[in-house]
Amino acid sequence: MRLVINDISFNYKSIAALKNVCFELEKGEILSLVGPNGSGKSTLLKCIDGILKPYVGAVFVDGKKTFSMDSKELAKIMGYVPQNVSGATKVFPFTVFDVVLAGRKPYIGWSITEKDIDTVVSILKFMGIEDLATRYFNELSGGEQQKVIIARALAQLPKILLMDEPTSNLDIKHQLEILYLIHYLCKRMGLSVIMAMHDLNLASRFSDKIIMLKNGGIFAAGPPEEVISMENIMDVYGVKAYVSKASFGKPQITPIEPLNSWEVQRIWIYEKV
Repeated sequence: MRLVINDISFNYKSIAALKNVCFELEKGEILSLVGPNGSGKSTLLKCIDGILKPYVGAVFVDGKKTFSMDSKELAKIMGYVPQNVSGATKVFPFTVFDVVLAGRKPYIGWSITEKDIDTVVSILKFMGIEDLATRYFNELSGGEQQKVIIARALAQLPKILLMDEPTSNLDIKHQLEILYLIHYLCKRMGLSVIMAMHDLNLASRFSDKIIMLKNGGIFAAGPPEEVISMENIMDVYGVKAYVSKASFGKPQITPIEPLNSWEVQRIWIYEKV
C-alpha cells in the first residue's frame, strides 16, 4: 500500500494553512509530522483523510485518487484518530465495546456479524483494555479514552493509520506502550502510520521518516538523523537545544532555552527589580 501526497495546499478563508505539501509513504513505514502549533500538522492529516478538501493537490493510494472514493471504501483503507474526542461520544453513555464496534461500520451490512464481534474482542485484547469493555466511555480517564479511540480506528482494519497526537493524554508508560504497539503493527503487520507529534524525542525514536513543518510548508524531510538537528530546531521552534545520539541510535533532544522569548525577558526583568 503506497500513499502519495501530491502538492496539497489548503486555506482557512484567506489564511494559507498548507502550501504545496508533497511526500510518499510506503507499506510498513512510520512517518511523524512535527512542528510548532499552527504549522499545519492536524490540517494535513484531515486533508489526507478527506475530512478537509484541499483546493490544490490530491492524495493517491496505490495510484488511485482518494477523493474519487466513497466514504465506505476510504474507511477500509484509512483509519483516523483525532486529537480530541467528539463531544457526542463524551456525552452519550456508550460502552467501550460499542465505541470500538463503531469502527466496524464500513463492513456492517444488515446486521452485526460474528466476525465483527470477534474483531472487536481481538483488538480490545491487543490494546490491553478488554477489562474496560462494559465500562461507559464517558466515565473513563483521558488516557483510557485515548486507547479506546485508537482501538476504534484499528477495528476498521485500515492499511493506513492517521493519528493526531496519539500520546497526548497518556503518561510516559502508556505513551511507550502505545508507540510500541504501533511499531509492532507497522513492522509485523504492514500497517503504514502518519502521526502528528509534539514530542520530538518520541518522534525521533519511533519514526522511519520525519516531516518538519513550518508555516504550512515542509521545512525539512527525511530520516530522523537528517531532520532532527540543532539548526532545524532553532529555525523552526526558536529554541536552542543539544542533539545527541541515544543508545538506540536515534537523535535525542535536550532543550536549553527559547530564543528571543518575551516571557524569558519578562522574568529576567522581574528578577532584577
